[in-house]
Amino acid sequence: MAMDRDQVLRAAAALLSRKSTATMDEVAKAAGIGRATLHRHFAGRDALVKALEELGIREFEGAFDRARLAEGTAEEALRRLVAETEPNAQLLAFLVTENQLFEGDEVHEGWTRLDARVSALFKRGQEEGDFRIDLSLAWLTEALYGLIGTCAWAVMDGRVAAKDFQYMVIELLLGGARRSVEK
Repeated sequence: MAMDRDQVLRAAAALLSRKSTATMDEVAKAAGIGRATLHRHFAGRDALVKALEELGIREFEGAFDRARLAEGTAEEALRRLVAETEPNAQLLAFLVTENQLFEGDEVHEGWTRLDARVSALFKRGQEEGDFRIDLSLAWLTEALYGLIGTCAWAVMDGRVAAKDFQYMVIELLLGGARRSVEK
């Protein structure tokens, strides 16, 4: 039976999201394949994490496309973006915490593209007067990733109901990002 690479990566992501220190043996077991098969496709943990990063970028670029970020207000687009990223929030949670992906001067161009798209959305919201201008675009972008990842962990741990994911992320982010009108 042929190994479905994306299926193995999704199983690895699900396991590593819950247990970031999982061994390659544990990853193979979770994916329903033998350790030797896993190692034929991913020479080690670094290769596996790199493949997960590539999958994550592909998944999140698709989510950004489906969210139609240029349509409607920036807040509406942000709500759609959170909804579209929810199915892969565990993968984002894992990747955000895998610091070795971001060490050194080389930043993966896929993450740069994603960051640019999120920053452009926040910039549009600032220009439209909906989002605070005293918070940097980089901070708003990191806050979005952090909230998505943290909420994914809270859902996995049973501390937050899965049905509340979008509400929790959006309300906390917008509660801090929204420009308040002085009365």
